[in-house]
Amino acid sequence: MDLTVAAIPFYFGSMGAEAWYLDRRAGVDGPSPGDYERRDTVASLTMGVASLLAPVVATPLFRTFDLGRGRNRKVLLGVAGGAALVAVVADAVARAVALEPGVVPEPHDAPGVGGPAPTGTDDAAVSRSRRLARAARRMAGSSTVATIAATGAAITGTWAARTTGRKLFGSRVLPDLGTGPVAVAAAVLGWDFIYYWNHRFMHESRYMWAIHVVHHSSERYNLSTALRQPVADALGTFVPYGLLSLLGLRPEVIETARGINLIYQFWIHTEAIGKLGPLEQVFNTASAHRVHHGSNRQYLDRNHGSILIIWDRLFGTYEPEGERVVYGLTKNIDTFNPLRIATHEYVDMARDVAGSDTWADRLSFVLRGPGWADERHRALGTAEGRRSEEALPAAG
Repeated sequence: MDLTVAAIPFYFGSMGAEAWYLDRRAGVDGPSPGDYERRDTVASLTMGVASLLAPVVATPLFRTFDLGRGRNRKVLLGVAGGAALVAVVADAVARAVALEPGVVPEPHDAPGVGGPAPTGTDDAAVSRSRRLARAARRMAGSSTVATIAATGAAITGTWAARTTGRKLFGSRVLPDLGTGPVAVAAAVLGWDFIYYWNHRFMHESRYMWAIHVVHHSSERYNLSTALRQPVADALGTFVPYGLLSLLGLRPEVIETARGINLIYQFWIHTEAIGKLGPLEQVFNTASAHRVHHGSNRQYLDRNHGSILIIWDRLFGTYEPEGERVVYGLTKNIDTFNPLRIATHEYVDMARDVAGSDTWADRLSFVLRGPGWADERHRALGTAEGRRSEEALPAAG
């Protein structure tokens, strides 16, 4: 039995109790970001349901992309290779046209590839060259997006297929630990440690952040936020929890650890619980996790732990709750539309890749952190860079 599904009645009962408490508190202290808002809550619950349904489709689909045995691997590699070739040729055409007399490069934000023609040039010829350069740049951009998407699907599909607990258990280096309390405790601890790194990586690489940003998209913070879960896990390359099978932990025990881990994280998504004294030193608490959801500058990319906060303390990502937390993203998306919530970062990432002129920038917009993308836009002086500058959170 999936413990997270079995706990659904507990989720809704807890949310009802929290909503009642927060409503009474609001009558005394006024409204707070922890209060329930109907559209926000519906969006969170919708994302929760979608996160349960998405793997039913995505998991078998991505298995077909396994480069070893997937039936669609040749098609995918053909798309990736063909699109890459088109992108390289289109880049070469755009560069060649830009070097023609009279085709003066425009600023990065401009829709075309040439500024005013110098006096004495053939305006019609320059106009044709600019149109050709614009078409080549568009072709290069869209082909690059297709190349990276197809290559990414092949990598993620292969990685997921090769690192399942059931595959790795057969190659274990330690004896079978069985299903007793020692095995469960070891699995919970191991899952917690791997979760810390996966969670941290999702904040430090943009294609991973595109998966996780769903969970941070609400500007409110209550138990319904815990259910606002990602739907695109199949698009990520995670440190595999199946590695625990190499240590003699059975896949079903690892699955139990997953359920315990996720259920624990439910209760920390609330403003109804304050600091918990000495427990803050060891465990992830509501106070510590409020920090994680903060868009305040000093709270960004902090407190990645799940059950234990000791990993953050050991690896330098711990931040105690101080000033009032401002929830949400540094650039909020201002929507309750589940489809937009799930896809907005992918859309922005594809736009950045398509609008870049070099492969270094294109790959960086995918692989480097979301903060790098903002810095790059500001360096280029794009409109997106100016918006990100305006959206920077104030220092504490």
